[in-house]
Amino acid sequence: MASLSPPPAPRPGRGTARTTRPPRTGRAARALGLVVAALTAAAACAPSTAVPGGRGDKATGTLRVWLFREVDNAPKAAVVDRAVAAFTKDRPGVRIDVAYIPVETRAQRVKAAFNDPRSAPDLIEYGNTDTAGYVRDGGLADVTAETAAWDEAKDTDPAARRSVTVDGKAYGAPLFVGVRALYYRTDVFAELGLRPPRTLDELAATARRVHRERPGLYGLAVGGAYTYGALPFLWAHGGGVAEKKGRGYVSTLTDGRTKKGIAAWTGLFGDHNCPPSSCAQMGGNATVESFASGKAAMAIGGDFNHRAVENGKVKGAYAVVPLPGVAEGDIAPAFAGGNNLGVLKSSSHRTLAVDLMKTLAGKRSQADLFDAMGFLPTFTDVRAAAARRQPFVRPFVDTLDAGARSVPPTPGWAAVDAGQVLPVMFQEIVSGRRSLDAAAAGAAKKMNAAFRK
Repeated sequence: MASLSPPPAPRPGRGTARTTRPPRTGRAARALGLVVAALTAAAACAPSTAVPGGRGDKATGTLRVWLFREVDNAPKAAVVDRAVAAFTKDRPGVRIDVAYIPVETRAQRVKAAFNDPRSAPDLIEYGNTDTAGYVRDGGLADVTAETAAWDEAKDTDPAARRSVTVDGKAYGAPLFVGVRALYYRTDVFAELGLRPPRTLDELAATARRVHRERPGLYGLAVGGAYTYGALPFLWAHGGGVAEKKGRGYVSTLTDGRTKKGIAAWTGLFGDHNCPPSSCAQMGGNATVESFASGKAAMAIGGDFNHRAVENGKVKGAYAVVPLPGVAEGDIAPAFAGGNNLGVLKSSSHRTLAVDLMKTLAGKRSQADLFDAMGFLPTFTDVRAAAARRQPFVRPFVDTLDAGARSVPPTPGWAAVDAGQVLPVMFQEIVSGRRSLDAAAAGAAKKMNAAFRK
């Protein structure tokens, strides 16, 4: 990892002429002292913010970049190294210092960077659910004008574009998108004479039949802590988690359509499919692992889980289709996950940082990241080309094209997510501790409190 030590202090301005003046005395000197003091105080309080072409917008020097470290980071680093080499080739005097930071500690690292511009990077990778919180904290630069003038940006899919947008302003560029679909065991389905489910009701019926005839298998692996596996059920039934009201958001968990979706998801827990004793605490990773290890006939997993499944016991005996919706022919809206790149407001190399952001998040880099890591491109044309090269991507592309969604773009969502509000609600229902109505009302109350803060 590259050094994270603070950069050296800036040098004084070059060659300021000095003139000798007679010393000031009396009232004039005191007045001048007050003016100087006021100007000094104002300068000390002013934010360290570079603007395009401004005094703090340096055209040379070192740009510091923080990217997320992957489990197998070497292929990602190779793509980044090639992009950086191309970027610096025609920019003498520019150096790029890339550090790969753990995803798990990003919150502390980024918060510290926002509070101490001297040690902050110029460009960061961040999760798309972090956008609103980082904007609220004043850390990300508004790059609306620069991205509007970026020709490649016109091909960004709408869900990815929304992931960098707060109140109509862009605070970065989408880097890749992640979406989930339905993995199923082709060998088990062939033995039982089953077809891939074409509605959510058929999905539930298929799961029950598999478990009945193969008691050692979960029909569909589900997890009480798998928020992003559950959300498509809420959205498919016409519900959701929150809606905009005035300048803020309010929970919609008690809406009738949302409760139908909650009932459809929690109805998959039980001895007929996935017992709460085993499944209530499972999250997304455990759900995918149960499928990859051969313990489940179906699971909701992401394009980013493909490699894990390929390395599991079911290799060569599975396929993927979009998660069906309520009506035959519909695709359930999936959560559009993924990561973005953003320029810090405190950067003293804003123009360079924005240009590097465009390079690392541009079409060439996204195509290379797909080939190296399997990350789905956010550009529709690049993604279509990727699907032609790698057919396994097609169900995920179809899911995105059908219309993926995201969580409310509000800082309050971070508290909802950290507080496990939705998993607790699901677990209360599947365990029988609370009724669906009571659990939904309790979760809605917690969400509204987080949104108000």
